[in-house]
Amino acid sequence: MEQVFDEPTGKLLTAIHFAALKHRDQRRKDTPLSPYINHPLEVARLLWEVGSVRDIATLTAAILHDTLEDTATTPEEIRQTFGEKVLGLVLEVTDDKSLPKMRRKRLQIEQAPHLSRQAKLIKLADKISNVHDLLYAPPRRWRLERKQKYLLWTEQVVAGLRGTNALLEQRYDALFQAGKTLLHLAQEQQ
Repeated sequence: MEQVFDEPTGKLLTAIHFAALKHRDQRRKDTPLSPYINHPLEVARLLWEVGSVRDIATLTAAILHDTLEDTATTPEEIRQTFGEKVLGLVLEVTDDKSLPKMRRKRLQIEQAPHLSRQAKLIKLADKISNVHDLLYAPPRRWRLERKQKYLLWTEQVVAGLRGTNALLEQRYDALFQAGKTLLHLAQEQQ
């Protein structure tokens, strides 16, 4: 029997296709240099499977969350294809690349408590995905100290996201504790 997809499923498939095209020439910094699209798909999967998030706008924005920041995508493209709500969420979680890196990192900490609930969910799942990769498929050129600093920085960002989704927070906390252990052990071995 043929399965018929509903409109929300179609929107998610359109977002996956859009993001895959936009990120097609990009790779993650992880050990295997994974295709970049794996990351936004993982963020959406974490929201769905771990956080039980069912809001289509949030899931769509999760898939698109790095398109403005890391590709030539324009806000107008997202608005026309996915609507104002999705664009608003993507804009909330997008860093201003015209600012120096340290300023952008500081702004993520400062702005985290003021994000909408949906943007907080995306940001939290993004940090979970990034910390997981940091621990289990770390960027090739990152030394131990840089990994430790990144882990501690994510904790500062996540502090401003707390109270949003207990299941996602528990997943982050477990990864953070594993990270403290792994990175501490790695320090002792050097």
